[in-house]
Amino acid sequence: MVLDDLGSSLRGSLDKLRGKSRLDEEDVEEIVKEIQRSLLQADVEVDLVMSLSEDIRERALEEEPPAGTSARDHVLRIVYEELVDLVGESTELPLEEQTIMLAGLQGSGKTTSAAKMAWWFSKKGLKPGIIQTDTFRPGAYDQAEQMAARAEVDFYGDPDNDDPVDIARRGKEELSHVDVLIVDTAGRHALEDELISELEQIESVVEPDRNLLVLDAAIGQGAKEQADRFESAVGIDGVVITKLDGTAKGGGALAAVDRTDSSIAFLGTGEEVQDVERFEPDGFISRLLGMGDLKQLTERVERAMEETGTDEEDWDPEQMLEGEFTLHDMRKQMEAMNNMGPLGQVMDMIPGLGGGVMDQLPDDAMDVTEERLRDFEVIMDSMTDDEMANPRSVSKSRIERIARGSGKSEEKVRELLEQHKTMARMMKQFQGMGDGDMQRMMKQMQGGDGGGMGGLGPFG
Repeated sequence: MVLDDLGSSLRGSLDKLRGKSRLDEEDVEEIVKEIQRSLLQADVEVDLVMSLSEDIRERALEEEPPAGTSARDHVLRIVYEELVDLVGESTELPLEEQTIMLAGLQGSGKTTSAAKMAWWFSKKGLKPGIIQTDTFRPGAYDQAEQMAARAEVDFYGDPDNDDPVDIARRGKEELSHVDVLIVDTAGRHALEDELISELEQIESVVEPDRNLLVLDAAIGQGAKEQADRFESAVGIDGVVITKLDGTAKGGGALAAVDRTDSSIAFLGTGEEVQDVERFEPDGFISRLLGMGDLKQLTERVERAMEETGTDEEDWDPEQMLEGEFTLHDMRKQMEAMNNMGPLGQVMDMIPGLGGGVMDQLPDDAMDVTEERLRDFEVIMDSMTDDEMANPRSVSKSRIERIARGSGKSEEKVRELLEQHKTMARMMKQFQGMGDGDMQRMMKQMQGGDGGGMGGLGPFG
């Protein structure tokens, strides 16, 4: 997940309060110092850190925790509320016809962000299109065209035209049929007069409903100055923060944006078009503190199930709870997991599995688990339809044949078959479950029994 070090450090600080029913001044002072250290390491401005920690100190000492609430949970709630307030609101972004112009310095990630946003809107049922107007950076057209193709959205650009304003005008005509028009503009190494003039001319042609500023998370506290300068130059309605997966300064960028008159619209965390999420402050901070994010998780599950069902429309996940659980079913589950994104990100969204549980795992735990799933897929490719439908029919000689065909060890083939047996047993437990049983199980998953699941689910 983004800002892993900050989240891990904050969770470690709060875990020192486990087992305490009451807080004394010494406890509060220690937790406040840990939080200060965590936020300063994430490049949050010193004055903000001091103000935030003072608010946390005051509330932790003066507010009475609700009956039955542990000291840790009481402080956790206070930290959560204060951090949500620190990062500010999400940019208003209605799901309707609109034109969005992206601005930002060179290297901030505008072209990648344009494709990611277009992909996001397409998953919300809208038809997006991208206009590439950058004639300044070599290769901008090719990159934009490739990214638009990966996002499977309409695209317009003209590598033979060196007039960005004319490209914008023609692109608006060519893509008049789309619902959401995203205009990618050129950048410079600094906010020069030439860039401002170009942005103003493009803006007058495309008449955007909102301008979004794209900022590299590595800019840290410098996000405030850059946002202020673009705001005074062309007006900024929201910010897209990119590359949050590769910098420790992301906390500074997040907090700095809220100290302008702007807000955050999207977060980018990788090179793939799917590596984007709408910024929701409550869910973002919830994941940071290891409390999960059911809204994001639900969206990813729904999208994954939709994409998994595109090849075989007759596959219904509910059938797994009614009949025999086959290797075909298991493979569909694995494909759905792959479509949800990196496993580590997904785990962070599950209450009771993210946060502290993830902190206790080896650094390469998610990589190992994903590699294991890829091995299983390769093995399944070497199995017959009958073996996939009837895993019990796989004898010793068949295991030897499958191992040779897949290039995997016989031990790995047996591991797949054992994994299938485990999942099949789980599916049988679900069969006939009443609503009360299901609710109790969900409560256990979310740590409602005090322990949480403490594992990685069926593929752990």
